[in-house]
Amino acid sequence: MIDFKALAKEYGTPLYVYDFDYMSVQYTKLKEAFGGRKSIVAYAVKANSNLSVIKHFAKMGSGADCVSIGEVRRAFIAGIPAYKIIFSGVGKSDEEIREAIEKDILYINVESDAELQRVEAIARDLDTKARISIRVNPNIDPQTHPYISTGLHDNKFGVDLSTAKRMYIQANNSENLDPVGIHFHIGSQLTQLQPIREAAEIVADLIRSLEALKIELKFFDVGGGLGIKYDDEVTIEPYDYAQAILGTLTGLDLTILCEPGRFLTANAGYFVTKVLYEKQNGEKKFVVVDGAMNDLLRPSLYGAYHEIEALSNSQEELREVDIVGPVCESGDFFAKNYALPPLKGGELLVIKSAGAYGFGMGSNYNTRGRSAEVAVENSQARLIRRRENFEDLIALETEFLED
Repeated sequence: MIDFKALAKEYGTPLYVYDFDYMSVQYTKLKEAFGGRKSIVAYAVKANSNLSVIKHFAKMGSGADCVSIGEVRRAFIAGIPAYKIIFSGVGKSDEEIREAIEKDILYINVESDAELQRVEAIARDLDTKARISIRVNPNIDPQTHPYISTGLHDNKFGVDLSTAKRMYIQANNSENLDPVGIHFHIGSQLTQLQPIREAAEIVADLIRSLEALKIELKFFDVGGGLGIKYDDEVTIEPYDYAQAILGTLTGLDLTILCEPGRFLTANAGYFVTKVLYEKQNGEKKFVVVDGAMNDLLRPSLYGAYHEIEALSNSQEELREVDIVGPVCESGDFFAKNYALPPLKGGELLVIKSAGAYGFGMGSNYNTRGRSAEVAVENSQARLIRRRENFEDLIALETEFLED
């Protein structure tokens, strides 16, 4: 058990706490699910980009799925080898593409015909061959929140099947492109197996049609998106997930590459915030805490649910309250109409499932410093990012102040 009160006393609040042992368990489950096939588990850095988190997975043999050159650099610093790093994302700049090619990463996931032209031109300028994969949009409804759906034609990601086939032919005929993989990712927080299986079947059939054209790929990149339990979701077991994908690859000799993020880190993370006081407007009750939407944006952005535990000895009856922060926005809340006991100033709330898309989506809105981050491993806690202070927030501005 994590002693949140002791951690809050030592490191202050608001505070992110990560259970590294839980992350290890999740990584091992997924790696073993694909145990019968060549596979790379490439951690999706965007889920939680703390260097210590990335390094933890690197030590377990993980690769890295990156969506900016900054994330690629983080992966290198954390010890992930170039041959396990992939670079995805819709809007890569020429400078980012050039650096990725120069760093000789495993491959660049290409998202459009226009991007393919840029990668080819830059590789030509560097007098080299760029390894690429093409992101295919299989037009499958992932049955998830529309903000995190990525596999429909309405979404900005990837290309349709006919465009992908034409792009592979072009890449195969190019002196500066080496098509080594194919990629799809239909969405995040997936809890239904059938859309994943259908997407894999569609993409596997495309691979077979490419093989008939003598275009031999090496990597079958199934993306990420495996859902986790925030509330009462029925989730997919890693073994079933792997079998659904592998069942579509009969006769194909490919290395499976998957890109888990939320699955590895979300339920390993906790956001600890301190109660400042309670207030009441008419019939409406509020618990005001020192954490805010700039620390944990998901409830405001998605209306996302997080289980919240009050570290209180109160035996009084539960009542419904809104849990809100100090930021000057009506959207600054962690939960609405949530059942909690009466709380006193100084008591703690622990917001669960906060290890993915928590700190990384934070900001300095209202000139608020971002929280500290703490890792707990083998019952030992250590600071992995200090709390930002006011001097940090103004450091990039002060030299430009006019007299």
